[in-house]
Amino acid sequence: MNTDPPRLGHWIGGKPVSDDAAPHGEVFDPATGAVTKHVAFARAGTVDEAVRTAREAWTSTWRRSTLTQRSRVLFAFRELVVAHRDELARLIVSEHGKVLDDATGEVQRGIEVVEFACGIPHLQKGAFSEQVSTGIDSYSLRQPLGVVAGITPFNFPAMVPMWMFPLAIACGNAFVLKPSEKDPSASLRIAELWAEAGLPDGVFTVVNGGREAVDALLAHPDVAAVSFVGSTPVARHVFTTATEHGKRVQALGGAKNHMVVLPDADLGLAADAAVSAGYGSAGERCMAISAVVAVGDVGDRLVPLIEERIAGLQVGPGLDPRAEMGPLVTREHRDRVAGYLDIAVEDGARVVVDGRTMSAPAGHEDGFWLGPCLIDDVRPGMRVHAEEIFGPVLSVLRVDSYDAAIEVVNDLPYGNGTAVFTSDGGAARRFQSEIEVGMVGINVPIPVPMAYYPFGGWKDSLFGDTHVHGTDAVHFYTRGKVVTSRWSDRAGLRLQFPTNE
Repeated sequence: MNTDPPRLGHWIGGKPVSDDAAPHGEVFDPATGAVTKHVAFARAGTVDEAVRTAREAWTSTWRRSTLTQRSRVLFAFRELVVAHRDELARLIVSEHGKVLDDATGEVQRGIEVVEFACGIPHLQKGAFSEQVSTGIDSYSLRQPLGVVAGITPFNFPAMVPMWMFPLAIACGNAFVLKPSEKDPSASLRIAELWAEAGLPDGVFTVVNGGREAVDALLAHPDVAAVSFVGSTPVARHVFTTATEHGKRVQALGGAKNHMVVLPDADLGLAADAAVSAGYGSAGERCMAISAVVAVGDVGDRLVPLIEERIAGLQVGPGLDPRAEMGPLVTREHRDRVAGYLDIAVEDGARVVVDGRTMSAPAGHEDGFWLGPCLIDDVRPGMRVHAEEIFGPVLSVLRVDSYDAAIEVVNDLPYGNGTAVFTSDGGAARRFQSEIEVGMVGINVPIPVPMAYYPFGGWKDSLFGDTHVHGTDAVHFYTRGKVVTSRWSDRAGLRLQFPTNE
């Protein structure tokens, strides 16, 4: 009996494709540390085959599809994702480690983008101007690009791809997805659902792999555009490489999201928000709050409230209904995140809650566990503040004034998300105007926009000028064309009653 973990390949041409000759990576269950699957790392030749197949599918079928045909497939796909929401969530838990409620919420946020894309007949409308000159009309069209690619991170293996491919496909493109090699199963299952929904073979493709697969997509002459979400160094590489090859690019990078708490804030609400936004999904979110900026004497009152709430958090396997926070995605990532506690102490900060002391749940001693961590007396310039940690580590900075808080946030190179907690509407309006960040929450700790608004940050959190989903995505995945027309009427006089003849 073969007890080796199953091997995952790719999805090309509407069917699974094994790639046993290629190198393989390991997929772990973060709660146990066990290797549960192996995933193929595509060579450049496999990527070329995938793009060629996608190009043929786009040329032969999908570019000629009507808006009604596309929307019908999207509606069918939406129903299938809803029906399999729990299955997809459990796949995410098994490979990412987040708790089931969080994984289910991730799938739901992806569904909302699919629902928005179902309105493509309206979203892709052009404009018409009659009689711009004598007998001449002008009108605009938005047409698909061809084959487009998405390169997505481990932390949202369903939601982030669904930020991209529903609108790309709705606009008439073929889509090649390169998901994270750490948790690829959700993408392969989604490919099966697309096929069941009636999407023509080859219009949606999944290629698994590492840097070789990524670079092959960035350089491929038949890939017209690339969407990326990940760390800032890789986002910069994706943007630079793809644009050098003439591609349209939106590359979303890293973040260091602050929550500014003013003296008039509801501190109970702020403490709840800091814990939820700091430790949800074990802090492995690009919109997680990783730094609280306490203004005036707020820190003396707020830190004990946060510490009190941390004490009540349940950390455990994602399928345990009592668990509120799961393990980190890999052992290496856990060790890297935990190392920031020693760095913080060396820099003069104070560890209030040390998550390294947590006991692993019974039967899960080899999992990648790190409990919630709270660090106080952090100052700007310390590594724990300046760098993206991407784990359950919440830092508290104390400043004397509103202006000092704004300076703390604006001085960092990141500009993804931020929040302010206050009871003063004037202060909130000033904050939203002066802060150099792309997504702002007012008494909302994780201001992720709904599907019909665009998602994206500023500065080193975004390379390119177009954000994901919303109408920005419709523009990103299409190109404009303007037609000017004149028709001569040489039929002469016809005085009889008009008929179809």
